[in-house]
Amino acid sequence: MFDAVPENPYPDGLRPDRAPAPHALLAPVLGLLGTWHGRGQGEYPTLAADFTYAQEVTFSHDGRPFLRYEARAWLLDGDAAPLRPSARESGWWRLQPDGRVEALITQPTGIAEISVGHAADGTVDLSTHQVARTPTAKEVDATRRRYTLAADTLTFVHDLAAVGRPLQHHLRAQLRRKA
Repeated sequence: MFDAVPENPYPDGLRPDRAPAPHALLAPVLGLLGTWHGRGQGEYPTLAADFTYAQEVTFSHDGRPFLRYEARAWLLDGDAAPLRPSARESGWWRLQPDGRVEALITQPTGIAEISVGHAADGTVDLSTHQVARTPTAKEVDATRRRYTLAADTLTFVHDLAAVGRPLQHHLRAQLRRKA
């Protein structure tokens, strides 16, 4: 009844040397392309305890001047075994001239962020421009995300202002590119 779906002739690029060719505005973020895995630590004053998590982040493109972004995380126990899924988010990073970045990031918990920032010298620094929440979502007022690429390691640092608390450290992870 259904015809087979043909292979996608226009796949997203996970590396700069794969089709489609990346748009010139992606130059400051080409090193991020691909899938990254690693572990991190989290904390926040409203949480009962600090936690360890595993994270996977994927950046891809389709030849236009933006990156597709997806991140997934899992809480880990004391032996580094996964306990359960944790954060998940996806979105788009729109690259502008001079390395400016506009990021749209959504989470299944009912939060949508628009962040703005800059990409240069292996670092992307994004700060909240606007947060939208569904009626039942947790109160989130602001975030700051920093992605720093050095050699073969991507460091992710996330600051958070939520549930009446000021902007402060929340997450830090060290990720390595998946082979």
